[in-house]
Amino acid sequence: MTSSAPRLRFGIIADPQYAAAEPDLRLDRYFTKSLDKLAEAVRRFNAEELDFVLTLGDVIDRGFENFDAVLSVYAGLRHECLFLPGNHDFIVEEARLGEVHRRLGMAAPYYDLVRNGCRIVVIEGSDISLFAPPAADPRRAAAEEMLATLRRAGAANAQIWNGGVGEAQLAWLSGRLALAEEAGETVIVMGHYPLFPHNEHNLWNAEAVAGLLVRSPAVAAYFCGHNHAGNYGELGGTHFVNFRGMVDTERENAFALVEVFDDRIDITGFGREPSRSLGLPVTARRGWP
Repeated sequence: MTSSAPRLRFGIIADPQYAAAEPDLRLDRYFTKSLDKLAEAVRRFNAEELDFVLTLGDVIDRGFENFDAVLSVYAGLRHECLFLPGNHDFIVEEARLGEVHRRLGMAAPYYDLVRNGCRIVVIEGSDISLFAPPAADPRRAAAEEMLATLRRAGAANAQIWNGGVGEAQLAWLSGRLALAEEAGETVIVMGHYPLFPHNEHNLWNAEAVAGLLVRSPAVAAYFCGHNHAGNYGELGGTHFVNFRGMVDTERENAFALVEVFDDRIDITGFGREPSRSLGLPVTARRGWP
């Protein structure tokens, strides 16, 4: 029997990318306008009964000092406010790289929470990257090796502004999915970088992470940002939703309200973000092609 009431309701924001800087007209990004856009989203979310609001990374465009202004707008939310960082959140002085997660109120780089039979799993896609780990960190060397391998293969996502998930985090993710399966929970995984469909913005080891997700009968969807144009794909019964970037365009906003039901996930988009209804389950699990 399908319940008429959602098990979970939450807000989603992707890539507000605030900075006290002139717009990038070539990329159609208006950094200062994100404060007003974010304030509009806060007002809309505050009019709803939500479990939380989660931002899919790139809270700032650059500069640690820019966190103050944008986080002060988030402070107006009456709901729990959750974050994960994107690549732009690490464009700060190297001495402050270790402060980024704490500034976003994160006790750990990756984490999960369970609400009403739904498990939200937040991953850190900048774990292995050329910008998040300090220069002497072994993960920086691992990033150089991973990127070089992708470049030799001619991979479209062999970009310096992408990142990867390390072995320790992959093991943690696998463990959280196993817990969800045992408990009969519905899982939505959140990250900054897309995994599917194939795109130049995708996580460096997208296939490894997506493979874990599509093999788990608990995983309903993966939500991400990073590719500001947005995207959608379905693989092995898992929905992959890339939300559009709030920072793009001078006047149009982009954010969403998500409702998780027993048989579907409904996404109500605002501004440039399209609305979707995603059936659960989609198809039999089949894994990465």
